Amino acid sequence: MPTVSAHVARTLAAHVDHVFGVMGNGNAYFLDALERDTGATFTAVRHEAGGVVAADAHYRASTRLAAATATYGAGFTNTLTALAEAVQARVPLILVVGDEPTSGPRPWDVDQIALASAVGARTYTVGRADAAATTIIAVEHALTYRVPTVLAIPYDVAALEAGEVPTAPQPNLPEPLAPRSPFARRAIADLARALAGARHPLLLAGRGAGLAGAGEALGALAEATGAITATTALGRGVFPDGRYDLGVTGGFGAEDAMELIREADVAVVFGASLNQFTMRFGELFAPGTRVAQVDVEPAATHPNVGAFIQGDAAVVARALVDELAVLGASGSGWRESVDLAPLRTHDRGVGIIPTDGRLDPRSVAARLGELLPEDRVVVSDGGHFIGWANMHWPVASPDRMMMVGTAFQSIGLGFPSVAGAAAAKPDSTIVLTTGDGGGLMAIADLETAVRTAGGRGIAVVWNDAAYGAEIHLYGRKGLAEPPMRIPETDFAALATAVGAEGVVVRELADLDRLTSWAAEPVDERRFLLLDCRISDTVTAPYQEEILRVNSRPRD
Repeated sequence: MPTVSAHVARTLAAHVDHVFGVMGNGNAYFLDALERDTGATFTAVRHEAGGVVAADAHYRASTRLAAATATYGAGFTNTLTALAEAVQARVPLILVVGDEPTSGPRPWDVDQIALASAVGARTYTVGRADAAATTIIAVEHALTYRVPTVLAIPYDVAALEAGEVPTAPQPNLPEPLAPRSPFARRAIADLARALAGARHPLLLAGRGAGLAGAGEALGALAEATGAITATTALGRGVFPDGRYDLGVTGGFGAEDAMELIREADVAVVFGASLNQFTMRFGELFAPGTRVAQVDVEPAATHPNVGAFIQGDAAVVARALVDELAVLGASGSGWRESVDLAPLRTHDRGVGIIPTDGRLDPRSVAARLGELLPEDRVVVSDGGHFIGWANMHWPVASPDRMMMVGTAFQSIGLGFPSVAGAAAAKPDSTIVLTTGDGGGLMAIADLETAVRTAGGRGIAVVWNDAAYGAEIHLYGRKGLAEPPMRIPETDFAALATAVGAEGVVVRELADLDRLTSWAAEPVDERRFLLLDCRISDTVTAPYQEEILRVNSRPRD
């Protein structure tokens, strides 16, 4: 007779293909049922946080729901940083955990519902009579509100018989948000007229536009208006015609490209939160630019926004195209009048920094941008180094660049994200970019990355023997540096120890191993880790921007 855990496993497997996690007392029966009775794939990670990170990365790379699992107590508390990141980044996933018995907490139990709530995640607890129904409710909650959701199995009901598993219904999910009120239709008509009369129209798209599948509609809108386009870091590649795209805005953008954006007279933002980094701390647009925002949020998310339309990015973009056709509008011609290619150029650095003899990270990033396979999916840990991949490694679409950790300002989530991306994109090359500080924090899941990505995996470790963000911010302020320093670690040797190929990169020529590696048959090569010994004297442009803002006089 199926158990409560079997009800959870079978019902969940109807909606997820992959589960990532660590086995323990609290989830043993769930994992047994998952392995024996479902078609879902379980991938073991080496730290409970890694299970949540992998499920998070899987969704970002595929928009398909995945699940994580951990035991109760210490297993659950180990997931909290990764859970908070998924909440902040609005990533849906299901975290299946054991929990205290229904009879009450044991000496080692903690209030897991309160802990999950503290980081913004809701918990649903299954019972003997409602395990399947509660599982569906958790899935529906995660997908409807785009948040991680905890599904708890009390220890004393996990193995109880619960009868036959009912057929899992489909979650009741909302349709794409369409602006239907007279006020919304008037706002779309007003915005279309503004775009029709604009001399320098600009379209800016973010991750929300990618999630909405708005690429085709935004491409049609750009063509109809003659707009130059740009994206946030997580929206890159959403516009189908890259010839007229300036790349990423904010601190990751090229300076000349950002200057051109200030020439826009009408700017329409689709599916982007307009955070301080995208907005260059309020200086992305010129004071005279008319800024409109289209988003599913209930209100504008930045004070510079003058007009707001609540709606799905694809739906609103198509409505604008239709309205422009009614108006008989023609393109502005702005994008054809400017040679955009030179404006997208970033500083390539000097190769070797003379003062310390270590590599200039700009030069490493630029060279890697030329050598990395074109089918790449880039997964990024958090840290000072995030600027280099964002500036020099373009990707084909928004689902091929993931920054796991930046929403919660965390480091140490890089290596397990490889597992989720590899499962979501089984035919692509997975490229991790991580620092030595975050890399050491997540080192247990280096083995997970190597095992799951194999010959499709590359890790680039920016090894400056320091916590880079602290060096560039607090070191420059004169604070004591010893706590910011890390003894230089041989990541190449660590990678070799778990079955990868490790290469220490001290000269740009050492990166040529990537060329020969990419030419080898996938099933004959190993995961490749490039241990790049970079200088800590080069500050990323986005960090310089932060420093400038922090140094302004305060009233």
